[in-house]
Amino acid sequence: MWISRDIEGLVRATTQQRPVVLLTGARQAGKTSLFQRLFPDHRFISLDLPSEAAQAEEDGTAFLARHGEPLVIDEVQYAPGLLRHLKRAVDAKRSLRGRFLLTGSQKFSLMKGISESLAGRAAVLELEPLSSREIRTARPDMTLEEMILRGGYPELHQDPSLDVTGFYRSYIVTYLERDLRSLLEVTSLRDFERFLRACALRTGQLLNKAELARDVGISPSTANQWISVLCALNIVVLLEPWFSNRTRSIIKSPKLYLSDTGILLSLLNVGNLDELRRSPLLGQIWETFVFAELRRRQLARTGTWSIQFFRDRSMEVDFLVDRGGTFDLYEAKWAELPAARDTTSLGAVSRLLGEKNVRRKTIICRAQNPYPIGEGILACGLGDLEEKS
Repeated sequence: MWISRDIEGLVRATTQQRPVVLLTGARQAGKTSLFQRLFPDHRFISLDLPSEAAQAEEDGTAFLARHGEPLVIDEVQYAPGLLRHLKRAVDAKRSLRGRFLLTGSQKFSLMKGISESLAGRAAVLELEPLSSREIRTARPDMTLEEMILRGGYPELHQDPSLDVTGFYRSYIVTYLERDLRSLLEVTSLRDFERFLRACALRTGQLLNKAELARDVGISPSTANQWISVLCALNIVVLLEPWFSNRTRSIIKSPKLYLSDTGILLSLLNVGNLDELRRSPLLGQIWETFVFAELRRRQLARTGTWSIQFFRDRSMEVDFLVDRGGTFDLYEAKWAELPAARDTTSLGAVSRLLGEKNVRRKTIICRAQNPYPIGEGILACGLGDLEEKS
């Protein structure tokens, strides 16, 4: 079963404008399937095959000649040397579009190669797992709690019989055994898995690398390196704070989130709906889910995302979208009917920014229908939010 992706229109349009398109994102998010679905006439080669990766790295010209074009090259990070050969091929026929479609699961190293070799020639898009809207389209009977528990990885929704616990256990082991060793030398996989679980416990909280390092028993420099790797692999996302010269006492540390609630709940050993409902971290889990939804919606429209949070010593708003001087403010609350006290921070931050500069103040909750909750604030569910964004 193919699950349509909201980003499909953007991908098609981008390939008509650039000779090279790089689609990044976590493993199993659907990058390869999306390219193969949209561009069935392109040839396909995966650099997951060591022999293909070796030739692409050592003799990129012969590699491209052998496979021809237009070409989809999967997991291009395994042959970074190929990018300079792509540059020569593109420059030889600069007017042709959509010639080379690349996928990659390690975006930081890829972005360095793209900026050095394919600047001005390549467009970069990012694909995350399924959004709630994409899941609802394919599986309309699925409840919100089931979406949170199952996560957004397409395979779990294309085949509902798959065991969620087994899927994520295998997924995490794959990173520990393969991708980590390709990116850095981890002397203790057990320490890294403990570090990953410590990150899960802190989802939605300010990142404190010294505390993380102390709890796991590693050095702060190692914690910093491991956080960078988890971000590169799209397992962890860091949300930066918003600040301006008007707000002197604002927090400067980012907030840490797991990228998908399926992975998050697996790391928290939450395996069923009853355990989810009883979890003391339910508020953080919901905030993680909402952040992923906001991020995925922006990515489907523009190929990138731009969200921040606001916090100073007295008030906090979970998510802030700066639209060139006007703002959308969002709070995530698990409640079905948020109380008036839940609007305090939204109102205070709105006044600080200037009411005329704030487009939208929204509490994203589990309300069945949207309703006003005072001071121009709307309480609504994710479905209603999507219709209004």
